[in-house]
Amino acid sequence: MTVHDLKRARLARQYLLEKCDPLQAASGLCGVQAQYLSAAKHALLIRSGSSCTDGLIKSWTLRGTMHLFPEADLPLYFRRCGDPDEVIRTDWYRFALRRGIAQDAAREQHFARLITSAVAQGVQSREELRRLCRDGGMTEKEETGLFHSWGGIIAELAQCGVLCFLVQEEKAYRLLPDFTPMEEKAAELELARRYFTHYGPASLQDAAYFFHVPQTKVKQWLKELCPESTAIDGQVYYWLSAPDAAGPVPACLLLAGFDPLMLGCRKENNPFLPQEHLRGIFTLQGIVHPAVLLDGRVAGRWKHRDGKLTLTMFEPVSHQQRSSILDRAESLWTLKKVEWC
Repeated sequence: MTVHDLKRARLARQYLLEKCDPLQAASGLCGVQAQYLSAAKHALLIRSGSSCTDGLIKSWTLRGTMHLFPEADLPLYFRRCGDPDEVIRTDWYRFALRRGIAQDAAREQHFARLITSAVAQGVQSREELRRLCRDGGMTEKEETGLFHSWGGIIAELAQCGVLCFLVQEEKAYRLLPDFTPMEEKAAELELARRYFTHYGPASLQDAAYFFHVPQTKVKQWLKELCPESTAIDGQVYYWLSAPDAAGPVPACLLLAGFDPLMLGCRKENNPFLPQEHLRGIFTLQGIVHPAVLLDGRVAGRWKHRDGKLTLTMFEPVSHQQRSSILDRAESLWTLKKVEWC
C-alpha cells in the first residue's frame, strides 16, 4: 500500500467518493462534530448530498465535544438513561467538584429534577430554564456552576441520558426517548470497529488521538477486532474490511470545518495535510477551519456566507485547479461573489 492508496481508501470509507444516507454517514463516522451546526451539516452534505438532520441527536459524546449522531446509536454513547438524580455521578459533576463550583448532592439533584420536569412540559430554551431555577431558589453562586458556559447541569443531564440539544444553533433542549445502554466494553468495541472500518487505514496513535484514550486501550481493541494491517514508511496502519467505492481521488473537495477527514487522525500525521499548512487549518484556539482539498492535498481554506465565497489559498493554484474549486462550490451553493486571498 502506498500513501496514495491510503488516502483513497480513507476518502472512500468516509463516504467522500460515493454518496450515502446522512444517517449512515453519521453512524459510520462515530458522529459528526457539531460545535458549529453549520459545519456538521456541511460534513453531511458533502457525503450524502443532503444536510437533513432528521433522526439525529445533538449532544456531547466523544472527546467531550458536541456531535450529531443517529438516535439509534444512543446506547453506544450513554451509560445511563433518564434518571435526573444520577447527575451527581457524572464526569461533569466530578469536574465541578474539583473546581469548587459544584453544589451539594441534594441541591444538584433538586435542580436536575426541576429542569427535567420543565423540559417535559415544553420549556426548551436555556434562558427559560435559568429563570425557572432562579424562581426555584437558585442563588447567584449556584448559578455559576449550574449554568456554566462549558456545560453545567445541562451536561450532567445529557450524560445521564435525560435530555439533548435540539438540532439548531440556539441552545434549546428536549428529553431523550427511552433506550437501553450497552455494556461499556461492548460499546467501546463497537465504536472502535466503526473507527477502523471508516477511518482506516489508521495507526495506533491515530485511534488513541481520535478517542482520547491511552494506546494500551487501543491495543486491547485491536486484539479483539483482528484487523488487517500494513506498514507505510515505517508506520503500521490497521483497517477492517469495508466495500470499496469506485472512482479516483476527486480533483477538489470542500471539506467542512471540524471535518472527520481532519479529525480522524493525529494532525501531525495526516497524509492530506502538509505540515507547512497545519496552522492554516488547526488554530491554536482549537478551531478547525474548512479545508480546500486539491487532488488529495490541503491547499487552502474556504468561507461561505450569504452567497459570498472567500478562498484563502496556502500555495499557488493553476487555472485548472481554480476551475475545479469553482465547479465544486457551484455544486453546493448559488454563488454571488467569489474572493481569492
